[in-house]
Amino acid sequence: MDLQKIKITFSFLLLTILFGTISFHLVEGISLFNSLYMTIITISTVGFSEIKPLSTYGRIITIIIIATGITIGAYTIGTLLRMLIEGELSKTFGRRKLEKEIIRLKEHYIICGFGRIGSLICQELMNHNIQFVVIENDPASIEQLVMEKYLYIHMDATSDEAIMKAGIMKAKGIVPAVRSDADNVFITLTAKGLRPDIFILSRSSDEKSEIKLKRAGASKVVTPYLIGGKRMAQSLIRPTVVDFIDIAMMNNHLGLVMEEAQVQEGSPLIGKSLLDSNLKKDFGIIIVAIKKYHGEMIYNPKYSEILDINDVIVLIGKKEDLIRMNKIL
Repeated sequence: MDLQKIKITFSFLLLTILFGTISFHLVEGISLFNSLYMTIITISTVGFSEIKPLSTYGRIITIIIIATGITIGAYTIGTLLRMLIEGELSKTFGRRKLEKEIIRLKEHYIICGFGRIGSLICQELMNHNIQFVVIENDPASIEQLVMEKYLYIHMDATSDEAIMKAGIMKAKGIVPAVRSDADNVFITLTAKGLRPDIFILSRSSDEKSEIKLKRAGASKVVTPYLIGGKRMAQSLIRPTVVDFIDIAMMNNHLGLVMEEAQVQEGSPLIGKSLLDSNLKKDFGIIIVAIKKYHGEMIYNPKYSEILDINDVIVLIGKKEDLIRMNKIL
């Protein structure tokens, strides 16, 4: 990295100045300030007169300083010019800003891989204003990430360092979505080892890999090809059902969405039945299911069902109605 090279050359330059100052002071017996002055005018080759006539050893020191100083100075200037011409400085400062934003992330998701699946996940998360950071190593994908203005880390997603830099200790979940199932298993094991309670949603190419991923510690595993095949078959067998799901899930022109909402602490609905809650009457929503706080899933719940704290309601309705309802929940 050019920035690292600049740091190294400046370090050598400082060492040269230090060497010249101390050498002139010890060999020629002049003060430290005058020794520093002699060293600077020697490196810069400005041609100013010497403080005093130099001895043979003093001239040897001068030759060393000139040779070293000119070499280091020319290299440093050349590197700086190349960085300016290629826009490296801009990239460096941009990268630092990016790293600071990643450090500030909390309750975010880590997306490992920015292929077809990873890019779609990022797009959906962005549409819902959910924070995330991508770990990707492919240069072509990095260019796309820069264009999309997504937060990213240019590293191998299977490394502990990359996952730590992505903020796994503060993250809400991690999504291993690289092309290789073996790498997804490795990422899952790494994430689970670093933070055992992390939620892991992993991509899998087939059912055999799905079993391995679950054994490795994945909370959920999705097989895109299997889901895609079943979806196509359902479009032939039950086209109306698929159309309805598209309306509810794809946020189309009708404005209907399928969403989940949690009954949080302090909500006035805690302890009330669905009938007394007036959710359907006040917001015009359809309640599909309730996931109870202890994990039980109740489908097509009755109006007598009581709402408890941390219950999650699965429902269909208009987006603006759901936003209003969430404030009450």
